[in-house]
Amino acid sequence: MVEKIKIIECPRDAMQGIHEFIPTQVKIDYINKLLECGFDTIDFGSFVSPKAIPQMRDTAEVLSKLKLNTDSKLLAIIANERGAEEACSFEEINYLGYPFSISEEFQKRNTNSSIEETLKRLEAIQTSLVQSNKKLVLYISMGFGNPYGEKWSPDLVLNWAERLYKLFDIQILALSDTIGSAKISDIEFLFQVLIPNLPHIEFGAHMHVRPENAMNIIQAAYSAGCRRFDGAIRGFGGCPMAKDDLTGNMPTEKLISFCTYNHIDSGVEGVKFQQSLKASELVF
Repeated sequence: MVEKIKIIECPRDAMQGIHEFIPTQVKIDYINKLLECGFDTIDFGSFVSPKAIPQMRDTAEVLSKLKLNTDSKLLAIIANERGAEEACSFEEINYLGYPFSISEEFQKRNTNSSIEETLKRLEAIQTSLVQSNKKLVLYISMGFGNPYGEKWSPDLVLNWAERLYKLFDIQILALSDTIGSAKISDIEFLFQVLIPNLPHIEFGAHMHVRPENAMNIIQAAYSAGCRRFDGAIRGFGGCPMAKDDLTGNMPTEKLISFCTYNHIDSGVEGVKFQQSLKASELVF
């Protein structure tokens, strides 16, 4: 039996940090090309305040022009109940993603709320999602380190994963290397412990990396049992608080190369992907 993984392509994460506004039609054309590739899911936009993320202010318009005649599912990022309510009004969206930080400081900076306030917010959001037949993808931000001097350890991540599952019956948790600081040993340990101990959760890896470290990080997560990986073509995007300017999203082409070399089925069609890779030059 051929091994399979899910690749979640994240043009939203790649685009949102670009200061110059990308024309709406350019976004539409690019995401439509991505939809032809066979990615499991496309993280295509977000329903957050335009003041916070001006690049994504046209998400609803982009969505209205997407050619959704493929098997790829759509994911949108939210940061509060209002965003969840708006996103839930679109039948085309399958998943809503929420960044939950185990760093108090980063949670306040990212969603303007404390961790405890965020837990109350998540309760309301999860109720809305269940009623709308959508699934929550919860990202554990600062999953591999903390730049603010707050306590961090693998055990802290494990405890939060268990708590979030018990509180909200979370089905998808993505460990996020927000600042590009993950150690191979921590990647291996966390997935090796979490996956068998919380078997009802699908665990993913949303890693910010330097290009030369990408393959080792993919290998570590895969060997430890991870089968869900986020990526962005050419590694665009990432967190502005990463340790250096060379740290970006996991390059999707690295994920596909890893799959090809190891005879793993990524579901991505090679010719269509190369066309999308070429098209990205017109976007970024």
